[in-house]
Amino acid sequence: MSDAFSISTQQNEPLELTADVLVIGGGPAGTWAAWSAASKGARVVLADKGYCGASGATAPSGVGVWYVQPDPEERAKAKASREALGGFLADHSWMDRVLDQTYENVAHLAQWGYPFPTNERGEQVRRGMQGPEYMKIMRKVVKQAGVKILDHSPALELLLDFDGVVAGAAGVQRQENRPWSVKAGAVVIATGGCAFLSKALGTNVLTGDGGLMAAEAGGEMSGMEFSNAYSLAPAFSSVTKSAYYSWASFTYEDGRVIEGAGSQRGRSIIAKTLLTQPVFCQLDKADDETQVWMRKGQPNFFLPFDRAGINPFTDRFPVTMRLEGTVRGTGGIRIADTTCATTAPGLYAAGDAATRELICGGFTGGGSHNAAWAISSGYWAGGGAAAYALSLGEKAHNRRLRGAGRAALRPAGAGFDTAEIVRGVQSEVTPYDKNLFRTEAGLRSSLVELNGLWRAVQGRPESASTTEGVIQARQAAAMVATARWMYASAHVRTETRGMHKRVDHPAQSPEQQYRLLSGGLDTVWVKPDPTSVAAPAPKETVSR
Repeated sequence: MSDAFSISTQQNEPLELTADVLVIGGGPAGTWAAWSAASKGARVVLADKGYCGASGATAPSGVGVWYVQPDPEERAKAKASREALGGFLADHSWMDRVLDQTYENVAHLAQWGYPFPTNERGEQVRRGMQGPEYMKIMRKVVKQAGVKILDHSPALELLLDFDGVVAGAAGVQRQENRPWSVKAGAVVIATGGCAFLSKALGTNVLTGDGGLMAAEAGGEMSGMEFSNAYSLAPAFSSVTKSAYYSWASFTYEDGRVIEGAGSQRGRSIIAKTLLTQPVFCQLDKADDETQVWMRKGQPNFFLPFDRAGINPFTDRFPVTMRLEGTVRGTGGIRIADTTCATTAPGLYAAGDAATRELICGGFTGGGSHNAAWAISSGYWAGGGAAAYALSLGEKAHNRRLRGAGRAALRPAGAGFDTAEIVRGVQSEVTPYDKNLFRTEAGLRSSLVELNGLWRAVQGRPESASTTEGVIQARQAAAMVATARWMYASAHVRTETRGMHKRVDHPAQSPEQQYRLLSGGLDTVWVKPDPTSVAAPAPKETVSR
């Protein structure tokens, strides 16, 4: 590779590998993709930003799964449950595919030894998993399939051949302090979403890196306006498990009930209250049997309470709402076909890095839908990438490559302070009165700030002298890019639909029942997806 990025520290010899398929990301989607590709005969390398099986949102917690028996009535009910919430943007054929594939793959997980609990009839209950056990099995299965794992090896950029086709990636190994590159026939991005370093449990490694890399290679985004997911959490903890707040009462500091506040439709009321004063909570609607079930289902949820000496069923405690961005939102890299190929040739996407609009529309499906999507899209992306790569034969590894990364990697301007960039992005995306309650004026103002930050990250990061400094600068650039696609899309959608709330357009508009695509780097564009329901003639809006 002739134009590799450089880090001006003493480094060890670069690690250079070849593979049929490179998977970037070692969470559920990445491991399912790696296993699927290897099962089809591909040589696979998996590179994870942290330790495969221990990093990301799933590993430290329990997760539900959108697992429904193949009964037509149950399946129809499952699909209908989120349709209105999602603004009628989901696609029934994709929901059917995900339900079928998840049912099949969870059976594999049972065969591999996951200890699903049993009901009174002795039947396994497969609607949830504990993250540590789940991911431990996935790491073991992936290694048994012959996949080479690069732990603590964040990818920094994709590699393209001179026809612009994705042909690998490059990054750095933190612990060895050396660059790595993998020449591959195809690449799967499974890097998760972007939670903007909000410190929600397991999400601080999720900074939108995959979206930035995909866009640099010509990939497009979809549904980025549906990215303002905030989850309830104790004010003193990073644990975000909003489902348990269905059994909660919400009160002011003086104990008065906050009318209309709730974990689902009443979450906006909680956010509005938090703008001016603290909100307290108590899980007082859970009966004894439910309390036992909750403790068994999500033991991590109770750890911060136990440490603080608080019984959440009988004691009031302060709550906050932590931004989970596109991790719990539904926006991400656009999926172009049933193999989870993107619009960039040679590139596939899976899990939270990819859009989940296809099964959730514009409203988060919560952890269960995301888990099912990770299982299914990872499986399809790995299989699709393997078939594509193997079709190239030896040609795949005889291509001259160039790095696609720009921002924070190949300076073209003055220096910048990474921490200042991160603070700048967070000040635009974290406040409820900017991101949750959106307005024309607010979005315009934020885009001006974010466009300025984007110009700044084209320069040289002041932290470029260290490996960690380059990683952090690249993360900051990815956060800026993600925020610009989010707000440019939110600006174009002049209605309230799904989780996208426009204070100045509070109603859902029948004329806007279509998905929005977005993309671009220096110039961000937004246009209707011509394949979605009732799409008008495509009209592009740009932001610089």
